[in-house]
Amino acid sequence: MKLWDKGITPEPSIIEFTSGKDRVTDLLLTQWDIIGSMAHVIMLENVGLISPVEKKKLLKSLFSLFSHDKESGLKIDKGVEDIHSQIEKELVSVLGPTGKKVHTGRSRNDQVLVDMRLFARNEIDKLALLIRQLYLKLSSLSEQYREILLPGYTHMQPAMISSFGLWFGSYAEALADDILLLSSAREMNNRNPLGSAAGYGTSLPLNRRLTTELLEFDDLIYNSAYTSLSRGKVELAIASALASLAQTLSRFSMDICLYMTSEFRFIDFPDEFVTGSSIMPQKRNPDVFELIRARMNIVQTLPGQISMLTSNLPSGYHRDLQLLKHMVFNGFSEAMECIEIMLIMLNNITIRNDITENPLYNNIYSAEEVNRLVREGIPFRDAYETVSGTVKEGSFSKTSLSDYTHEGSIGNLCNNEISAIFEKRMRCFSSKSATELAEKMMKYL
Repeated sequence: MKLWDKGITPEPSIIEFTSGKDRVTDLLLTQWDIIGSMAHVIMLENVGLISPVEKKKLLKSLFSLFSHDKESGLKIDKGVEDIHSQIEKELVSVLGPTGKKVHTGRSRNDQVLVDMRLFARNEIDKLALLIRQLYLKLSSLSEQYREILLPGYTHMQPAMISSFGLWFGSYAEALADDILLLSSAREMNNRNPLGSAAGYGTSLPLNRRLTTELLEFDDLIYNSAYTSLSRGKVELAIASALASLAQTLSRFSMDICLYMTSEFRFIDFPDEFVTGSSIMPQKRNPDVFELIRARMNIVQTLPGQISMLTSNLPSGYHRDLQLLKHMVFNGFSEAMECIEIMLIMLNNITIRNDITENPLYNNIYSAEEVNRLVREGIPFRDAYETVSGTVKEGSFSKTSLSDYTHEGSIGNLCNNEISAIFEKRMRCFSSKSATELAEKMMKYL
């Protein structure tokens, strides 16, 4: 079945190629396509394009399809292009001509847009909750190990005194900024394209504000032509938020890999959480974090891929845009899988507490000595030259650690302040589930 069928049998290889991965990836959109159709049906009756009896029949059949998909998964039949066509086919098989009315005033273009925006909103909210779990874990580790000193590195050289509290806390605050970008992408995504048809509206008297309310979008996409232009733009915003998160996870994973080396051995994990070698008995490999690093580096390429896909397209719909779906689906799944395994690993991390006792790190106390002299009234430049001379001569002796009092230092981590920022930014991630929305639609019977 093809919604655009004009009675001509198309070449099978053309259909196979142009359908791409839709017959597989579209299954992720099934419930959202049904919910969009339910809202559309309620609106069609509201404006007099279908009767109350037809609305009731269509809603009941759509909810039955929704329940079937939840229980065993709706399948796309052979010869059917996509999930939109399959759902209409199912309705027609049960309701006859009434089933054909579900497409009144709609195009597959605005169907795909609605499905993707509902799907993305749900995935964004799920991802935000996972990020919050990771944030809470990092913040907790920051508090737990706030007193354990750690060499701070610049240019891959030992530089100054740091702490595990500062290190864990830095990645927690990075997640607070990642959440900000994700919330912005969510706001951009949460606008209703339904009713724009193929991108030029329709002469039918649709009530787009009603479907906006039913589907709990924040607002309409007002300009019908912009709905097609927005494809690629909203995906780019989502991909950029995912890329920011991916950068955080990748850099943290790189730190873990570095800190687990025999030369560092700052942290470790139980034997059950590392892998070995088939030839070298001593190996304890951080494979989990290497794979997180690699997978997140690939996710960081998503904005570039989407930009290249859409940058030279004229206005209106083009089949190129079909490829966006898989990019977005993959970005969400990669990010969520990596956070889930990272949480398991961090629940089993062990920390060394005597790292800075190693004489190798004595010189990282040189800035401490400069600051001590400054507090005694010696000009900074003179104090710097004095201490650097002792370092150069090899006569510098490890000095005592001074108090760190300013905000964001090892003595004043400000984890509570960071937590307040994070939780404030989390407030927008609260959409209804597919089941809740479907049940809401059934109240209009």
